[in-house]
Amino acid sequence: MLDIQGTSLVADGAKGQVEILKDVSLTLEDKKIYVVTGPNGSGKSSLAKIIMGIYQPTSGKLFFDGQDITNYDVSQRARLGIGYAFQQPPRFKGIKVRELLALASGIDETTYLCSLLLDVGLCAQDYLDREVDASLSGGELKRIEIASILARKLKLAVFDEPEAGIDLWSFQKLVETFENFHVKYDTTVVIISHQERILNLADEVILMANGEIKERTGKEKILADIVKKNVDCRCSMTCDKGVVDESVGCNR
Repeated sequence: MLDIQGTSLVADGAKGQVEILKDVSLTLEDKKIYVVTGPNGSGKSSLAKIIMGIYQPTSGKLFFDGQDITNYDVSQRARLGIGYAFQQPPRFKGIKVRELLALASGIDETTYLCSLLLDVGLCAQDYLDREVDASLSGGELKRIEIASILARKLKLAVFDEPEAGIDLWSFQKLVETFENFHVKYDTTVVIISHQERILNLADEVILMANGEIKERTGKEKILADIVKKNVDCRCSMTCDKGVVDESVGCNR
């Protein structure tokens, strides 16, 4: 449903032009969860913003349901059913949660708005009449933003590091929200993340490094690689101290 063809992104840096994305090609299918992961600076967030139209590619093409959207802006892509959730969701002083969800859905029925909040694990009577301002925690704000995305019934939803800046309890609830989201809605989901529990939600993991897609694989391989790296790290630390740590399989 989304076809990215040979997309590159070049930006001006302090020492001249910097190539952020390098000839990225990627096809996403309907109703799947994709997790894009990789080290900091690998181009993950830039790819997400290219998909939403926040950044325009220097070269390459993007097709959505067969339609060329390369030169479409954010509003045009939103009308086609593409949505984006920022690392730090915006706060709207003076706007209540009820009003935000009604704007997103075009429906101002209390029962419907309550069901959206219930789907993201929030008690409607505690939140509908609260303002979307600094009184909300990071985790609450993230889930309200996801509720607004559910309200729009998107074809493609992109989440840029949704775990950023939230506490452990809120993160647990966030993971549950994504699990329920995928079961109940027919939206293709792209999540930019390096968190193991979010990787575990993926139908497919896309590994990026140095502005390129290095690998497309199943979550099992990526999670196994994470475990191996942790074992190797612990093994190296114990061996450097002249200790044999049989618990991690280190016998050097």
